Amino acid sequence: MNKTTHQAGSGSHFPLKCRLAAMGFLEFGVWGAYLTSLGAYLARNGMGDHIGWFYAVQGIVSIFMPGLVGIVADRWIQAQKVLSLCHLLAGLSMLAAGIYGLESEQIAFTPLFTLYTISVAFFMPTIGLSNSVAYSALEGAGLDSVKHFPPIRVFGTVGFICAMLFVNFTGFQNTAMQLVCSGVLSLCLTVYALTMPKCPVAKNSGKKGLASSLGLDAFKLFKNPQMAGFFLFSMCLGVSLQITNGFANPFIQSFGQLPEYADTFGVQNANALISLSQMSETLCILLIPFFLKRFGIKTVMLMAMFAWVLRFGFFGIGNPGGGVWLFILSMIVYGVAFDFFNVSGSLYVDQKTGVEIRSSAQGLFMIMTNGIGATLGTLGAQAVVSHFVFSQPEGEAQIAGWSTSWLIFAAYALVIAILFLLLFKDHDPHGSEVQISEAEAAAAQDDAI
Repeated sequence: MNKTTHQAGSGSHFPLKCRLAAMGFLEFGVWGAYLTSLGAYLARNGMGDHIGWFYAVQGIVSIFMPGLVGIVADRWIQAQKVLSLCHLLAGLSMLAAGIYGLESEQIAFTPLFTLYTISVAFFMPTIGLSNSVAYSALEGAGLDSVKHFPPIRVFGTVGFICAMLFVNFTGFQNTAMQLVCSGVLSLCLTVYALTMPKCPVAKNSGKKGLASSLGLDAFKLFKNPQMAGFFLFSMCLGVSLQITNGFANPFIQSFGQLPEYADTFGVQNANALISLSQMSETLCILLIPFFLKRFGIKTVMLMAMFAWVLRFGFFGIGNPGGGVWLFILSMIVYGVAFDFFNVSGSLYVDQKTGVEIRSSAQGLFMIMTNGIGATLGTLGAQAVVSHFVFSQPEGEAQIAGWSTSWLIFAAYALVIAILFLLLFKDHDPHGSEVQISEAEAAAAQDDAI
C-alpha cells in the first residue's frame, strides 16, 4: 500500500520536474550558444587580441553581481521574478550585441564589449537564481532536493551541448548570430521563469549584511593555514578554467589556414568537437564520490591539476588531421580537470566549514576560482596568445604559436600541481574523505559551475 502511494506521489510530481528540467535546459542553453565559440567570432573580426577581456569580464562581474542580486531575491522580490528580470536585461543586451555585429561592416570593440558586458553582468547571477527557484519548488512539493535535483540538473548540461551543436551546424559559431541565439533564449526564459512556483522571501533576511551576502565574512578562514593554502591553490588553478572556452575554438579553426587541414571535420565543426568536453563532464561527476571516499581531497585535486596539464598538452601537440585523437583525449580529460577541481573543492569547503559560515565560504571559493583566478587566467592567456599567435603572419607561424601557447599553459598547470603536492597539507586526510552520494555530488556541481 505504501509502495503504491509512493509511486503515485512520485508520478504526481513528474510535471513539476519536467518544468524545472526545461528551465535548466534554457538556462544553460543561453550560455552554450556563445561560450565556446565567441573567441572564433572575435578572431575572425580582427579582435583576437581582445578575446581575453570578453571572458575575463565574466569573472569580474561574478565577484559582486551574484551577491547583489541575491540580496534583492532574499529581501524584496521573489526569486523567480528576479530571474525573469535578469534574463530580460541580459537577453535584450545580448540581442543588441548580436544585431550590432550583424549590421556593422566593421566591428568596433567598445560598443560590442559594452553590450556584452551588460548582458553577462545580469546573466551570471541567474545561474544561482535558477538553482534557488528549483530548490524552492522541490521543497514546496515535499521533495528531497539532494535526490531529485541532480536528474533535473542534467538537462542543463544537455541544453548547453544542444546550443553548442546548433550554432556549430548552422554556421553561427563564426558569426554574431550566436549572440542573437543566446539573446532569444534569454527572452524565452524571461517569460518562462514567471510560470515557476512562487519562491518565498525570507522575513529575517534583512539581518544578513552586504559583506555576508558577498561571502566577505568568510575571509576569516585565511587565519587557518590549511584553508588559506587550499583557497590560494584554488585561485591558482582557477586560472585554467576559462582558457579553453575562450581559445580552443579559434585555435582549432586556425588549422584551416593550412590546405591539408582545411576540410577536416574538426576545422569545419570545432564547436561539435569541443562539445565532447561537456559530455565527459557529465560522466566524470559520477566518479567523484568513489575517488573522494577512497583517496581524499589532496589526491583528487592533484588528479584535476594533472588533468589540466594533459588538457593543454594534448592541444599543444595535436592537430585536426592525423592528430585529432589527441584533441579527443583533451576533451575526455576535461571532465576530470573540471569536475575533480570545482565539484570536489566545493564539497571540501562544505565539509571543513561550520553551518554559520558555510554559504559565505562557498561564495569565497567562487570568488577565488571563477572570479579572481579565471579573470587573471584569461587575461594572462590573452597576453601569451597575442604574443605567440596574433603577432605572427597567418599559416605555419600562427599554428606554431598556438602550440607554444598551449605548452606554456600546460607547464603552468604542472608547476601548480607540483607545488600543491609539496606544500598543501591536509591535517585530517581521512576526515576529508567526504561521504557523499552521486546525487549530492551532482548538486554540488551545480553550485560550482
